Amino acid sequence: MDLSPYACSMILVLAGGVGAARFLSGLIQAVPSNDIVAVVNTGDDTELHGLAISPDIDTVTYTLAQAIDPERGWGLRDETWRAMAALEKFENVRPAGSNAAPRWFNLGDTDLATHFYRTARLQEGATLREVTDEVRTAFGVNVPILPMTNDSVRTMVQLENDCVSFQEYFVKLRHSVPVTAVEFVGADSAKFIDESLITTADTIVIAPSNPIVSLGPIRAIPHVDSLLASRRDDVVAVSPIVAGAALKGPADRMLVELGHEPTVVGVARMYAPVCSTLVIDQQDAHLANAVEREGLRCVVTDTIMSKPGVSKELALRTVRATPRQGGISWPD
Repeated sequence: MDLSPYACSMILVLAGGVGAARFLSGLIQAVPSNDIVAVVNTGDDTELHGLAISPDIDTVTYTLAQAIDPERGWGLRDETWRAMAALEKFENVRPAGSNAAPRWFNLGDTDLATHFYRTARLQEGATLREVTDEVRTAFGVNVPILPMTNDSVRTMVQLENDCVSFQEYFVKLRHSVPVTAVEFVGADSAKFIDESLITTADTIVIAPSNPIVSLGPIRAIPHVDSLLASRRDDVVAVSPIVAGAALKGPADRMLVELGHEPTVVGVARMYAPVCSTLVIDQQDAHLANAVEREGLRCVVTDTIMSKPGVSKELALRTVRATPRQGGISWPD
């Protein structure tokens, strides 16, 4: 998709996976789709079975296409798993040290089609941006979805005695082991997908995603933090931490293990250099003054997007908390 010139109004959403996807699903109910651009983390990307897999991009795409499995929050609804089950027969013949046919990362039968297409197109020389746009078009999604970069960036998780990819930590080890460090390999030489998105957006939203491994890879790309800092008044974040816990995933434990406070105040400290407003849940209303002492405005609302209407209202409150309000003329 040609995003130039951009829409008269533009809301840029920096996104991870499930939480960001649910936020975006509310945002498209509140504003026209062509007023939104989603830039999605690709530090979680991996290669298995020779296939290029982009979990966060696919979660956002499937969610906005209303094709996501609502129970798992990832993959496609009404999925079957015959291909993964069929791999079991090879486990007794696989030589020691071989990584062939792993089953720890489930890929559904219909989900495989996305990875087949992405892999073939990348091998033909298409960029990840081009392929991502083709996939979202195939799924009938009107919101532009962009990878954070066309370059390879991989999130590596340092454990006590090992260093593993993020997917190995998250899926294979079920994020059950302590983390001592996180590194974004390749980020220092990567190029952000389009810096003009940051400089021209009316409002920039940091979606409710893990601040370390979902937003960290985006912020690690050169110039991103400085550009966000230059637009700080127009940047708003939604806390993924509610009442000291992550709604999904290991964000709360990772914050503790890496020396951060696992509360909305800890999130505020991490985002303060690039963000002027933090949206927190009603359960954390008693911490609003503490958030503001970190130098951010604080908005208190319902951020748990499990009930109908919450994601739309959250999106409205978030965008309207910024000076330009997404560049949209809102009714009184």
